[in-house]
Amino acid sequence: MAVSANRLELLQIADAVAREKSIDRMIVIEAMQDAIEKAAKARYGAETEVKAEINPRSGELRMWRLLEIVADVEEPSRQVTLDFAKAKSPNAKLGDFLTEPLPPIEFGRIAAQSAKQVIVQKVRDAERDRMYDEYSGRIGEVVNGTVKRVEYGNVIVDLGRGEGIIRRDELIPRELYRYGDRVRAYIYDVRREQRGPQIFLSRTHPQFMAKLFMQEVPEIYDGIITIRSIARDPGSRAKIAVTSSDSSIDPVGACVGMRGSRVQAVVGELQGEKIDIIPWTDSIADLVVSALQPADVAKVVLDEQAERIEVVVPDEQLSLAIGRRGQNVRLASQLIGWDIDILTEQEESERRNKEFTERSGLFMEALDVDEMVAQLLASEGFSTVEELAYVDLVEIASIEGFDEETASEIQNRASEYLAEIERGQDEERVKLGVSEELYDIAGLNAAMLVALGQEDIKTVEDFAGCAADDLVGWTERKDGEVKRFDGTFKDFPVSREEAEDMIMQARLKAGWITEDELADASGEDESEASEEEAV
Repeated sequence: MAVSANRLELLQIADAVAREKSIDRMIVIEAMQDAIEKAAKARYGAETEVKAEINPRSGELRMWRLLEIVADVEEPSRQVTLDFAKAKSPNAKLGDFLTEPLPPIEFGRIAAQSAKQVIVQKVRDAERDRMYDEYSGRIGEVVNGTVKRVEYGNVIVDLGRGEGIIRRDELIPRELYRYGDRVRAYIYDVRREQRGPQIFLSRTHPQFMAKLFMQEVPEIYDGIITIRSIARDPGSRAKIAVTSSDSSIDPVGACVGMRGSRVQAVVGELQGEKIDIIPWTDSIADLVVSALQPADVAKVVLDEQAERIEVVVPDEQLSLAIGRRGQNVRLASQLIGWDIDILTEQEESERRNKEFTERSGLFMEALDVDEMVAQLLASEGFSTVEELAYVDLVEIASIEGFDEETASEIQNRASEYLAEIERGQDEERVKLGVSEELYDIAGLNAAMLVALGQEDIKTVEDFAGCAADDLVGWTERKDGEVKRFDGTFKDFPVSREEAEDMIMQARLKAGWITEDELADASGEDESEASEEEAV
């Protein structure tokens, strides 16, 4: 059978558009069908239901008018009765549609323009869907493109089958691009927006550096070497921590390469950004020593609950450890994920002497002892009166120059001092209106109840409504900086687990939960802990 030129033309147009826009040929044909249906409605009336079909093999166009079969006709142009339909098709039934063939129509100028708009819109929508589906699955990849234009500092990049944008804050400082320049960047996000999918690229993202190392270092690509953490000050300096699963392969040496060839390739792509490569270790203390290189570290003190590290360096190493504008210590903090405080040996010595003097003065006042006895207690590591009151008597008696009688007298004085403070704090609790029932919760004392009263937590129900964060505080990390928010018990040595236990006791006492529910919750926690240990 001979195929007319018009039919061939339809198929050729569909094929050409599908190839050009990289979309499915059937999407283009369906767009054409929609356009023809819209043009036919303009010809036969908007109330007429028209169905058009293009044969994808022959290009033949067929059109029908659809008439719904109903019991009572309300719209003659769209509906027919069952009797009328049965006369044409004996198998017709209510709810079906009767089809009447329509002759081909001549497209006028307006109808053709309208049809063109429908096709263009449908093709554009399909192209956007294709682009989103393709690039949303490529988040985390490094892509190459050509600079298409620069708008207000943002670089628009032609990626071949899509268009990406590098926002000004995602460019390396002092980096300039012009039309036609080649650029390599990291896809960190793809979003659907009104003007189509937006592909967001970055050259400052830490993972961009990781991907560049993966391309240059075969051991990273093969998974033998793992990049554990990256901290960047884009265009200036970066620190990267690596570890190897094969003890025979040095992870730092592999990343540096022969005469620095591998790391220099990455440095060249990042506009000369200096890169410190350090070996990763699970020991935070060892890791911070490596992260602060080239400075020497004399001492490291960890506060695991607050995720804070105190580092002591020789006096002449202070500026080196901090770095220009705090860069070295800031990058080390980002790399490890803990806050880092840096002190010189002289500052630490002065602080130790100050703390020793303060503790000695506290013991002299609280225990009514002379300076020598107070200094002996402080030098033995006792820092609070509570420690003296509750420690085993043998520990105090074992101090040189002390006997059991002296130790007992010191402990009695410590207990009397604490009891006096407790009475004063209990009076303050009463003034604040804090319920005495809170004493029934194990772990709470008068000082804690005063702190709760100052936060307007006065009853068991009030305390039961608290979260652990409200009591012990929490930390938030944003842009590599860690911010600490204090809780009500900031001045008390209460762990998160202890705070949660106190809250559960309050909820049990307030009747919010039952003993069985509390036991079930404890069982689940123990089960999760066992699973974590097993892993």
